[in-house]
Amino acid sequence: MVLLGKTGSGKSSLANTICGDQLFTTNHTINSETSLCKAITRSVGGRNLTVIDTPGFFDTDRPEEDMKPEIVRCITECAPGPHVFLIVLKVEKFTEHEKAVVEKICTYFSEDVLKYAVVVFTHGDQLPDGAQIEEFVGDNKLVSELVKKCGGRCHIMDNKYWNNKPQEEYRSNPFQMERLLQTIDTLVMENEGKCYTNDLLQAAEEEIKEEEENIRLASGNLPEADIREKAKRRVADRLLIRCTALGVGVLLGAIFGVVVMVGAVLTVLQESSKPVKLRKAVGKTVAASAGMALGIGGTALGGGVVPAATCLSVTAAAAATGAVKGALAGYDVAEGAETPKEAAQKTAEAVKN
Repeated sequence: MVLLGKTGSGKSSLANTICGDQLFTTNHTINSETSLCKAITRSVGGRNLTVIDTPGFFDTDRPEEDMKPEIVRCITECAPGPHVFLIVLKVEKFTEHEKAVVEKICTYFSEDVLKYAVVVFTHGDQLPDGAQIEEFVGDNKLVSELVKKCGGRCHIMDNKYWNNKPQEEYRSNPFQMERLLQTIDTLVMENEGKCYTNDLLQAAEEEIKEEEENIRLASGNLPEADIREKAKRRVADRLLIRCTALGVGVLLGAIFGVVVMVGAVLTVLQESSKPVKLRKAVGKTVAASAGMALGIGGTALGGGVVPAATCLSVTAAAAATGAVKGALAGYDVAEGAETPKEAAQKTAEAVKN
């Protein structure tokens, strides 16, 4: 399972509650080492769970470019894909800031991803006395719509105050944990045991498998867990160099099934002189999104009517095409780079040309 949410939402504390131990560092700061993506596997209630904590991918006050290394690390940690995403939100009054976070989540998540998602609210002590989480959700249209898209799956935890409450009480972590695990079991069953995956995650998994074999041949009797970890680090380093040329929006979109930068990129993709698995995976996602984004404009043009809004959408699509073309051209030239900085320099030169 992958925990997603803004910094301070309680993701790491929730991960510790799920694992039953203090395995994840809490009180994240953007510049601290604990803001890195981290995966731990534990036996929980008879289930073997891998819990992946992530930095604040959906922070609205954090430069998106700073998140690129951790997005790449998340790709390698959860490849070929997770069985469940936990979208972590705090029980609190929804200001414009919280609204922007939820809107950002909705922007990056496709409907397919939400079939694997559960919304988990933290800081349960802030829930009004006698109330249950469904009432809180129902009072906010934006949150209610998000939960509805997740199949109505939502739970509440309190990682600080509900630990020592009787197990049968609604406001106790043991009670809520059992309900959460039951929801996850049902979700996995409904998805026939399949994980969420896409071309990007599958391409990353293929590279990890190839790297594992190389390490196995070279290292002799290294434990399998160490081989896997070493392979993921190597692949993450390579992906970061390659992905320096690609925008954060494209990367996040490729993971979650929606790309923000769209346009008529099918022609752009055909211009690649050196197609590789990751490039094709990201490109395929971009191309699929292009059809969706241009659907309204295409209908209007087909009917012989070109309103102002359509002209604007076509103009925006053309600009997006240029942006994607520059990114993918940079991706090609960055293949031979040894560091992200070198890849960035080569990308800048390619885009200029």
